[in-house]
Amino acid sequence: MPRLSILLLSLLFSTAVQAAENKLAVLVSIPPLHSLAASVMAGAGSPDLLMPGSASPHDFSLKPSQAKQIQKADLVVWVGPEMEGFLVKPLKGLKDKGKLLTMSAVPGMSKLEPREGGPWEAHEHEALQGHAHGELETDGHLWLDIGNARLLAGALTLKLSALDPAQADLYRQNAKALDARLEQLDASLKRELAPLSGQSYVVYHDALQYFERRYGLTPAGSITLEERKPSAKTIAKLRQKIAKLGAKCVFKEPQAPARPAEMLAEGLPVRIGSLDDLGAAIEPGPALYERLLQDLSASLRGCLAVAPAGG
Repeated sequence: MPRLSILLLSLLFSTAVQAAENKLAVLVSIPPLHSLAASVMAGAGSPDLLMPGSASPHDFSLKPSQAKQIQKADLVVWVGPEMEGFLVKPLKGLKDKGKLLTMSAVPGMSKLEPREGGPWEAHEHEALQGHAHGELETDGHLWLDIGNARLLAGALTLKLSALDPAQADLYRQNAKALDARLEQLDASLKRELAPLSGQSYVVYHDALQYFERRYGLTPAGSITLEERKPSAKTIAKLRQKIAKLGAKCVFKEPQAPARPAEMLAEGLPVRIGSLDDLGAAIEPGPALYERLLQDLSASLRGCLAVAPAGG
């Protein structure tokens, strides 16, 4: 009996080790995309997250250990050069380009150009990363259009199924369940946000264009480029526009200092709220993406003091 027990334990250990070794090593750049990947992979493994939501993808620096992770990964998922500039160089070094899933390259993605002129700071990525004018013409916050998120989940399912055929049925079932939840969430957000149509507000930087276009929201402008301080001229112009349009809210971000929003609102009859496009305060995992969109809706409705529509 002892020999048999030892043999069984050895066999179980060997099987567990083999199962662990066979799990895909999936690496995802930012929390919203990581959440979608975690939903599709549920029960088959867990993706790794490169950057926390409390950081900004525009000035994030990889650790040496993370650079090694990229080379060892079976699949790397990112938005694209429009968003994660810190990944452009490391990903060029990948020998197998089939290990890469670029959200902005998925067919059918809804893409918007960066807003510019007037109160909108033009070409934020160009200014921050030194690109020539016109080189990057896509707003990189693609995940904030729930239709784009559904397309990414579909593309991810195909990629995972090809890399791991034994789990293909599980990936497809997970993706089908995720798509149904996102379709329901989309309908709910449309009802909740409909009363906000025509109400003006100011955001810290122009991150929510996809969310705003999908749900008919009307922002008045942005305070600044990502981490750059707004000029006195920018603040003065926005204060004039706030007064003219009767904007009710100025929104700050958890990844940025609160002072610019406070300066803009000082002495004006506006509230200060907070909007987070990355999920800084949400636990990473399958629930983050849906919670992120729900929190954006709640923050907008709360600051603009509009009750959600019934139904």
